[in-house]
Amino acid sequence: MAPGLLVDEPQGQLPNSSKRNEDAPRHIFPDGIRTSGQHPPLYELLKSYSSFPKEITGPTVWQASDFASHPERWIHRFTPLEISELSTAADAFIALGTPLTGISQSNFRLPHLGQTLSALRDELLNGKGFILFKGFSADQWSVHKTSVAYMGLGTHLGYFVSQNGRGHVLGHVKDVGDDPTQIHSVRIYRTAARQFFHADDGDIVGLLCLHRAREGGESDVVSVHRVWNVLQREHPDVAELLTRPVWYFDRKGEVSHGQDEWIRQPVVYLENGGRGRLYCKWDPYYVRSLTRFSEKGIVPPLSPEQVRAMEILEETCQREALHMVLEVGDIQFLSNAHLLHARTAYKDFAPPAPRRHLLRLWLATPEGEGGWALPMPDSHEKKRGGVQVNDTPPRAPLDAE
Repeated sequence: MAPGLLVDEPQGQLPNSSKRNEDAPRHIFPDGIRTSGQHPPLYELLKSYSSFPKEITGPTVWQASDFASHPERWIHRFTPLEISELSTAADAFIALGTPLTGISQSNFRLPHLGQTLSALRDELLNGKGFILFKGFSADQWSVHKTSVAYMGLGTHLGYFVSQNGRGHVLGHVKDVGDDPTQIHSVRIYRTAARQFFHADDGDIVGLLCLHRAREGGESDVVSVHRVWNVLQREHPDVAELLTRPVWYFDRKGEVSHGQDEWIRQPVVYLENGGRGRLYCKWDPYYVRSLTRFSEKGIVPPLSPEQVRAMEILEETCQREALHMVLEVGDIQFLSNAHLLHARTAYKDFAPPAPRRHLLRLWLATPEGEGGWALPMPDSHEKKRGGVQVNDTPPRAPLDAE
């Protein structure tokens, strides 16, 4: 298939029906909900470039100068009452003896903080798309209690989904010694390498800082809608190419039986109904890592136009991004619909000092509960997106493995 060709592909039988995902066996999935996993888009619902806006306006469009000198607009410091409420809820959950994978809003009640989180959830989904919490008691509680409190807080923003083929619903961003040059098999979050601007496979991503690096590992976020406006002015040909379903994304072997090793899709979509907003699905590592298939002629190689588009997209993101540093006890929540985020490379302290370590959550916000209307077969499912391999059960390890 030529890289520039639009192809209508028949829709085969989806491996995971919503009935199976939301009525999953509880001996495997403690809350009865299975992560939906990665799916190709519904190609017949994708819009052509002519349908996309030439300029986007509203609260999702921002530039770094809007926030760099105004931390009060995007930083929330936990109050003593909020920390006390988190501590009480965590202790009560631990006393139940329920596995951490069974945590939910119903068994992690936050009467006061929950109201704040509800408003912040709307800001994540429909506003600027990010928030930085400060003052979480990560250096005072045990790893178990910290994990419970963090996951419990997350359940008030969305449904946690599996982040890899091992079923991890509590992720660990930590250098475990994997080789970052082996991008066809290695997930970059398990290395100290730079992460280019990308979005994760959940509607919201959360990162809790347990330990900082000696240097580097700093965070950048950018408004996709701001980037789109810049591209429309400066590189409309790149904007057009990003709307075409000619981009192949590697699944790095994290596939269920009968599924392809890749997904063909655009980089930017329009909602399927809803507010008709533009959202983005992007990770250059997953696009560049498919040479093992393109060299065999199984998928088309990147065209020169695609390579140029990738470079311009990254350069534009870097130019427009807001930079932030996560301290111990900071929690960053970001939208993956209309933000991209990146991380600088880092160096850890020498042993026996702990390595840089962040706890990660991927949270789903289904269409029927205020989430974006995606042209995806699982748009209405509670745990849409994520990475699910067959019936791998969810796990919440307390350290990287």
